[in-house]
Amino acid sequence: MPVSESQNLFAALRAAFPQDLDTAAVETDGALVYSWRDLERATAMLANLLASLGIPEGSRIAVQVEKSVEAMMLYLATLRAGYVFLPLNTAYQSAEIEYFVGNAEPAVVVCSAKNFGWISKIAFKAGTRHVFTLNDDRTGSLLDRAAHFSDQHKAVTRSADDLAAILYTSGTTGRSKGAMLTHGNLLSNARVLKDCWGWKRGDVLIHALPIFHVHGLFVALHGALLNGSKMIWLGRFDPQLAITKMAEATVFMGVPTLYVRMLAEQSLRLEAVRHMRLFISGSAPLLLETFNEWKDRTGHTILERYGMSETIMLTSNPYRAEDGERRGGTVGFPLPGVGVRVRGDDGVEAKPGEIGNIEVRGPNVFKGYWRMPEKTREEFTGDGWFKTGDVGKIDAGGYVTIVGRSKDLIISGGYNVYPAEIEGYINDMPGVAESALVGVPHPDFGEVGIAVVIAKPGAKLDGEQIVAQLKSQLANFKIPKRCFVVSELPRNTMGKVQKNLLREEHKQLFS
Repeated sequence: MPVSESQNLFAALRAAFPQDLDTAAVETDGALVYSWRDLERATAMLANLLASLGIPEGSRIAVQVEKSVEAMMLYLATLRAGYVFLPLNTAYQSAEIEYFVGNAEPAVVVCSAKNFGWISKIAFKAGTRHVFTLNDDRTGSLLDRAAHFSDQHKAVTRSADDLAAILYTSGTTGRSKGAMLTHGNLLSNARVLKDCWGWKRGDVLIHALPIFHVHGLFVALHGALLNGSKMIWLGRFDPQLAITKMAEATVFMGVPTLYVRMLAEQSLRLEAVRHMRLFISGSAPLLLETFNEWKDRTGHTILERYGMSETIMLTSNPYRAEDGERRGGTVGFPLPGVGVRVRGDDGVEAKPGEIGNIEVRGPNVFKGYWRMPEKTREEFTGDGWFKTGDVGKIDAGGYVTIVGRSKDLIISGGYNVYPAEIEGYINDMPGVAESALVGVPHPDFGEVGIAVVIAKPGAKLDGEQIVAQLKSQLANFKIPKRCFVVSELPRNTMGKVQKNLLREEHKQLFS
């Protein structure tokens, strides 16, 4: 394929802007309105600023700032100027930032003004020459500098295989790895989702997610931009405000925690969501109870999908009724052009309904891990499929179900124990809000499961009674040796339970 400007992701998104650039593109929860012309001009000025720095082709632009429309513009400007965007979770502290900056060697670092003192020291020490500030109130040295540049800019030509972004994985097992995503990865996935999720003229997205992660930065943002759709921009998630804004919107994307928080609001009724077309959930498992309660309260069936930093989206429950039902507890079918297979540890493909290791391939699958060629080779099979590290099954109808992460698998006395199975039984018990099962070392069995459980408001739970009830339902090797009732589970910013922290907390329990 000849190199063409259209392979630059920004150019493709820009081509989808509405003809009338003076219509609203983004409305914020602070009552600010940005037009499509504002996006066009601001990204041009920021792209011209980056280009003026004389940094090499392929330079990384590392960004750790609070969510703002200007931060989104910086992402688009980075694509437009042909550089590589490196978003960093706002929760990261000095040791983590030091690792990411040292590993990625960004030419530019952008941070909040409140963190400039310590982040700039780390950046300058690592050889980064340019450090700017950007705040969520439209202030900062980045905007001050960009104001002096032209608002005209031609998107830099990029091929489909050129890097667009590097996303560092959470690093729950060992060092974080930088997943390299290309313009082609991101654009192909955005186009597939536009069709699969029925994006249409007049759609309005409530953007309620952070923009340092696949879900908010790529899936939500590219979806709205590629459709020329207005976004209602929530800087921080407020369940009551989100419900109120549904009268003006048609699409909502969230993590399970956001749905749980909205279900706690009295205002979540049929009337509040009558204008909505689609609710999408991902980034963490959606409890069947949440799925069913949302359907009962709103009349809408949440569409759950599955993806990861290295692949963007892989599977989705059907949007259109003629393509099948949306099944709670599953993540639907592989997306068009995406291959998904399940294989045992012996490399033999699993039969329908059998649990095994999920492997994938497709135009959305990343280029590899940044500066880790050996790790990249390890994570791909000999015939080119990416090993996701997830464990799951595909039923006879083609629906994919995620059972857990391979690193979460517990091998107790030689038997495989899949935490999601046991968690499902515990979550069905009266008074249980949520549970997590993790493996800890044991002198006799090598490893055993322990359960950590949260009670519903007003409910009283007894760990020993939970274990006793499981004994009447499951094989003995699956029964957790202990059950702890706690007030909350440790989570990352996307709502996923951090099982590594639970394992660390309880690792000495049986020693």
